[in-house]
Amino acid sequence: MSSNDIIVSLDIGTSKVRAIIGEMNDGAINIIGVGSADSEGIRKGAIVDIDQTVKSIRSAVEHAERMVGIQISDVYVGIQGNHIGLQTNHGVVAVSNEDREIGEEDIERVLQAAKVVALPPEREIINLVPKQYLVDGLEGISDPRGMIGVRLEVEATIVTGAKTAIHNLMRCVEKAGLRISGVILLSLASGMMSLTKDERSIGTVLADIGAGSCTIAVFEQGGLAAVSSLPIGGEFVTNDIAYGLRTQTEHAEKFKLKYGCASAADAADDVKFKVMRMGTNLEKEFTQRDLASIIEPRMQEIFQLIRQEVRRLGYGDKVNGYVLTGGAAALPGTVALAQAELEATVRVALPDYIGVKDSAYSSGVGMIQYVSKFMGAKGAGAMKKASSRKASSPATSKPGMFERIKNMFNEFI
Repeated sequence: MSSNDIIVSLDIGTSKVRAIIGEMNDGAINIIGVGSADSEGIRKGAIVDIDQTVKSIRSAVEHAERMVGIQISDVYVGIQGNHIGLQTNHGVVAVSNEDREIGEEDIERVLQAAKVVALPPEREIINLVPKQYLVDGLEGISDPRGMIGVRLEVEATIVTGAKTAIHNLMRCVEKAGLRISGVILLSLASGMMSLTKDERSIGTVLADIGAGSCTIAVFEQGGLAAVSSLPIGGEFVTNDIAYGLRTQTEHAEKFKLKYGCASAADAADDVKFKVMRMGTNLEKEFTQRDLASIIEPRMQEIFQLIRQEVRRLGYGDKVNGYVLTGGAAALPGTVALAQAELEATVRVALPDYIGVKDSAYSSGVGMIQYVSKFMGAKGAGAMKKASSRKASSPATSKPGMFERIKNMFNEFI
């Protein structure tokens, strides 16, 4: 990787499409541009209108381009949803060098061997995540490069997804005039940004509470152990507010962002606002406590469902804490309410970069960190250089992107 490289992440969510431009400068990441646009073609995390989604992507990318003054042509795209699945597999090869020193070719071959797995025709591999390498039976190796051995093995987690969902996502990005450098599972990306190494080892749940869905990722023994998605999120809170205050949804969203509080105990009676009631020309005054009394039951339900899902995944007694990300996690009082409902330690993860210090940007920033770590590693030359370049002509869609998604792997160990 050269001293200055540009990486662009594209996070296509239910409420917002976010494009984030990161610059690699001698190993350090600087966020130099951010673009955001309302999502028009996404419902509960799934694409329901390609043309509207393409329009939202273009709007977000153009916003980021104007901020930095460069033209984006290549992006890394995040993916999540209830179609995502995990399975473990094992790869083994003989070391090819005569002196038995393990090199890049050996690692590439063993990773390819781990990807040989029987999949239904409607599913496709998104990411391959090595858990550990073994050299002549010696376990627990995170990087076998340069070691001496005869037999190289890898234990890996294979992330798969539905071809329909993957290809629809790729189609939207390509129709927006962008080339796809890679597709990344957002739970992996968020985990890199949001969790410490210890948290990934001892057993931690990362809950990304978006607008239309909540993605749950369980990290254990240094890697991703389980992933699930619930069709509930911040939109449900907004709908409750609209119903309770008898106002339009767009007004309810504004009130939630400006005056919202997840816990009625933390809300104030002296903070007041006026609401234009639907069907009338009259305004009615409400307090922050009134608003919180609507928000709190729905947020309690979200955390109860998260806890039930973690139990269903088989990790009810193995979790040592929860980390929250996503736009809905930014409401004041969320941590205290979550601790009470989850009966565990809870914190909200925020990106530590100027301009994106908001839990809603955790996935997008995490993707940039994910790519930079992979590309910064030796032997990452198989990956395509990312992701934006200064160009005078508009980017054109690269043909044949449906052949195979570029597989990326993460070194969490």
